[in-house]
Amino acid sequence: MLLDEEREMLITDPQPKESELGAYYESSDYISHTDSKKGLLAFLYQNVKKRSLQKKAKLIKKLNRGSGSLLDIGAGTGEFCKVAQKSGWTSHGVEPNEKARAYSKSKGIDLNAAMEFYSGQEFDVVTLWHVLEHLPNLEESIHRISSLVRPGGTLVIAVPNFKSFDAKFYKSFWAAYDVPRHLWHFSKASMPILFAENFELIKIKPMVFDSFYVSLLSEKYKSGNKFSIMAIFVGLWSNVYGWKTKEYSSHVYCFKKTRKKE
Repeated sequence: MLLDEEREMLITDPQPKESELGAYYESSDYISHTDSKKGLLAFLYQNVKKRSLQKKAKLIKKLNRGSGSLLDIGAGTGEFCKVAQKSGWTSHGVEPNEKARAYSKSKGIDLNAAMEFYSGQEFDVVTLWHVLEHLPNLEESIHRISSLVRPGGTLVIAVPNFKSFDAKFYKSFWAAYDVPRHLWHFSKASMPILFAENFELIKIKPMVFDSFYVSLLSEKYKSGNKFSIMAIFVGLWSNVYGWKTKEYSSHVYCFKKTRKKE
């Protein structure tokens, strides 16, 4: 890991070539690209996801003051697009993984493979749920993302926080490092810096369930145990630590795009 002191973030080093990244997502264990509930972690992940999707839909509706046009980048199997669509949104999504797009299409949600498909278009809300850390060429990706949000529109980004208690506890075993799939590792300080040119940060929300899932996965990496009571305690304490310090396992960053000057 390299430390970028100016932006208070970590950088995976070395990073795979962009052409090689896809191979790291082909594992059947990468559950965000499937709807599988096979195994305890997958079962917990999918059930927590179902609840969190509703909360995400409520959040963007509140931020936008009603439904509108949505682009979900890194849409996985299209579940968020589907939930948003049912809530009145015109939903679009980007997902580079072919298998995940096929799962999404089977649900009636067509996704596109790249952001370039939407070049020249603008949306009321653009979301990235645990996606920014995966995107190569960070500055270029941020520029593309920014161009897709209409002036006065909303950008919502969820990313892990390497300054959380569970990150400090598990150190190199912390599952949210997820090297080499995660290329960048963000802090609360880094996010407003990265998006300062076009956006104002208006709200940061904790993702309290992440600490439990990440701790369970971290414990599996560390000890080989598929379930660990220790992981539950670490996840709980991480949220207590987050309540005290405002450094949770993951955060949702809500930005408003500054309007173009007349």
